[in-house]
Amino acid sequence: MGFGKIIGITVVGIGIMGAVGFMIVKSPIGQKFTGQATSNEPFGTPVRLQAVERGDLQRTVSAPGSIEPKTLVNISSQVSAKVLALPFREGDLVHEGDVVVRLDPQNLVAALDSAKAGLKQQQASLLGSEATLINARLQYERLQSLYETGDATKAELDAAEAEFLRAQSSKAFNEASIEQAEARIEQAEKDLDNTNITSSITGLVISLSTEVGETVIVGTTNNPGSIIMEIADLSEMLLKAAVDEANIAPVEIGQDTTIFINAYTDRTYTGTVSNIARKRQVASDGTGTFEVVIPIDLAEGETLYTGLTASTDIAVEHFYDAMLVPSQAVLDRRIEDLPEEVRKNNENIDQNKTFARVVYKVVDGKAIATPVLVGASDLTSSVITAGLEEGDMVIVGPYRELLNLRHDMAVRDMNAESEDDADTSDADEPDVEESDSASDDDSESTSEAEESEEDDS
Repeated sequence: MGFGKIIGITVVGIGIMGAVGFMIVKSPIGQKFTGQATSNEPFGTPVRLQAVERGDLQRTVSAPGSIEPKTLVNISSQVSAKVLALPFREGDLVHEGDVVVRLDPQNLVAALDSAKAGLKQQQASLLGSEATLINARLQYERLQSLYETGDATKAELDAAEAEFLRAQSSKAFNEASIEQAEARIEQAEKDLDNTNITSSITGLVISLSTEVGETVIVGTTNNPGSIIMEIADLSEMLLKAAVDEANIAPVEIGQDTTIFINAYTDRTYTGTVSNIARKRQVASDGTGTFEVVIPIDLAEGETLYTGLTASTDIAVEHFYDAMLVPSQAVLDRRIEDLPEEVRKNNENIDQNKTFARVVYKVVDGKAIATPVLVGASDLTSSVITAGLEEGDMVIVGPYRELLNLRHDMAVRDMNAESEDDADTSDADEPDVEESDSASDDDSESTSEAEESEEDDS
């Protein structure tokens, strides 16, 4: 092979390689690496953008709880007796003073009669002790006179005095016994009155745990008494929330709350903190909580079921006209992974920590890692106290792209592309209609030609 041929083959090879390289550079993949973009293939990772705005935000403390009536009365018996009647059933409305339970008074009537008989017995004993006292007093006075004249001995006088004192004691004992008998009568009368149990409030019977014919007992120190029924005023309801001890510090009386009841997913309620327990309660799992009482704002005539599970957000701090970004836009990045120009002399980065909070701001189609100082947050937004300005465009999603974002990465607005696609599709619609109408015209002309051919034949 001659030297000329070798040079010719080399030139041809170089030309082919140049053509291939030119085609690769002009391809979408090549343009992505070279930073060029075409109208058909936009350059950069599609992301969702949002401008930094000012707005209001409130920091909340969340806590679970349950709905309970403000006024709840447990109806129990003060005497042991059999239930004769229950005029009201569960769900019935009762008014203050209505008789809700009637007990069998037979044994109590007998006890009252016995107490009255005991009083009569003590009264008779008192009469006898008074007569004995009179006789002992006269005997003592007579012996005093005889002792002064020397007709009675000292021993006889002392014996008479002792008998007189004994008679006084007997009378006092009988008088006390009469008082006891009268007290027994009063107690028996009260027990008899307690066979008719009345309601102390106006409300609904929310629980009935005893039936007619059962015997109710009185509670003692070690044995709780029978709870016959529960009556509650459902016009005023409370949320008793268990606030974790780690979050109780900012909670104060008078703070506004938003209440979410699991049974009513289509509505929310409001309330104001009215009381905070001062003693920590420990759950079975060892969690420490404080009970916070929140009266619920109800519409006129609205009632709630007692015992419903609910939760609340207590507004413990308000921020007005604050710089806000979606919370998911705030990311943690290792300080050592950030570029030198980002972390150098940046007041928003604590060099003593491993991670820094950053938000990716879009500048000239590039994602720029921007260290920020973050304040309070709610469920959706976070307050930015330093690092951003109002109107800055920041990347807020999608979440998978947020995880992979790096400084100086090329990005594009996916929402803008969606709008462009919609405009393009709208512009294409008339062409489609024209095409359809043209097709219709062609079909009509074809039909007319066929008909004329048939006529000729």
